[in-house]
Amino acid sequence: MPDFRKLLGESRIAKEMILYRDFEHQDIFDGMRELMDGGSTDNLYPTLNGLVEMANTHGFEGNVWHNFLAYILANHENAFSTTCEIRGKVEGSINTLALHDFRIFQALFAYDLAELDRELGTQEFGVLKNYRSATGISKVFNARIRDRIEELSIHLANTKSPDEFLDCVTQFYKEFGVGKYGLHKAFKVEHVEGGQAHILPITKTEHVRLSDLVGYELQKKRLIENTEAFVAGKKANNCLLFGDAGTGKSSSIKAILNEYYDQGLRMIEIYKHQFQDLTSVIAQIKNRNYKFIIYMDDLSFEDFEVEYKYLKAVIEGGLERRPENVLIYATSNRRHLIRERFTDKREADDELHSSDTVQEKLSLAYRFGVTIYYGMPDKKQFQHIVKTLAARSDLSLSEEELFHEANIWELQHGGMSGRTATQFITYLLGKEKSKEAKLS
Repeated sequence: MPDFRKLLGESRIAKEMILYRDFEHQDIFDGMRELMDGGSTDNLYPTLNGLVEMANTHGFEGNVWHNFLAYILANHENAFSTTCEIRGKVEGSINTLALHDFRIFQALFAYDLAELDRELGTQEFGVLKNYRSATGISKVFNARIRDRIEELSIHLANTKSPDEFLDCVTQFYKEFGVGKYGLHKAFKVEHVEGGQAHILPITKTEHVRLSDLVGYELQKKRLIENTEAFVAGKKANNCLLFGDAGTGKSSSIKAILNEYYDQGLRMIEIYKHQFQDLTSVIAQIKNRNYKFIIYMDDLSFEDFEVEYKYLKAVIEGGLERRPENVLIYATSNRRHLIRERFTDKREADDELHSSDTVQEKLSLAYRFGVTIYYGMPDKKQFQHIVKTLAARSDLSLSEEELFHEANIWELQHGGMSGRTATQFITYLLGKEKSKEAKLS
């Protein structure tokens, strides 16, 4: 085991760090540093409490101290980590500075927690070497992210040199990114009065895939082509998915995120009342190495609403160019997004330049380079959707009985659509489980 005190001398770890400074849970780090360095034991139990509470909230198991250090490395955004995210290893002096910090991290990983128990006369630190969570459930992020951090901690603990440590961390940044944009794929916006908009992670997202959406192959193909060009760094257009309700517009966009997340695609959901924050949101993401889709669901405007004018300028038309790593994907039941009425024609007759009024209302939709129509399925298509979903769910009804029940259901629940079909299958599964419960 490396001589921890010899490596650090009389200095403090927090002061020794060059790149990895001022991170989350700094108090836990400082508490452990002081104990390992033979300093005051005043914060012994608060530090232990911090490690256990973090293990509980994050769902960590195994060596909690290693998991904690790996979390710092995975979550800390600095000049080195944000340069390596998605891109991988880079040249330059930044690597020398990173190696300085990684020598300290490697010593921290190598420190045996049982040594602390021997020095302090405790036995609790040994428990943290092979910790078992009561639930194994993370309250902060999903199991996939937790597992990645735990795997990183194991790999880093087994590295033999600072150079190998650097390569391991760099590979992680290349594959998964860093910070909230690396650890999460979907985000929402929270407006803070008097300050910039906060981009917050969405920890639980719907895990829908494009293959889950039955039919609409041409629509999905167009969406895939545009998105693949975008993630590949090629020219791509903003997308508007419009059409009938329940036909899979929103599901298609959610599926796109799940399909291309591992290629650096991220998604930020924003609502109409938050358009005032669009400039702030774009400013926060424009220099990152990820590709961001700003997602606007069920986008439409009443004729008295003027927010669409601001959106027009953000999409295209302002002095500042839209960053190459940002696109806008929107869904709407309206092709032209802004409500149009017969009275508009009468009002236009009284206007000197009536064509200008029409163009003003159409111009927002025209700023989406790709528009994709999702129409209501006919009866044959609806039955195909129902049959496919029933087969995936292993329902035992005959085709005749299935279609008969589906016809009754759609008449009572809003007509034929993919959403109606999904709700119908959910209803049948619920009935089936109820029967099984009664039999048991």
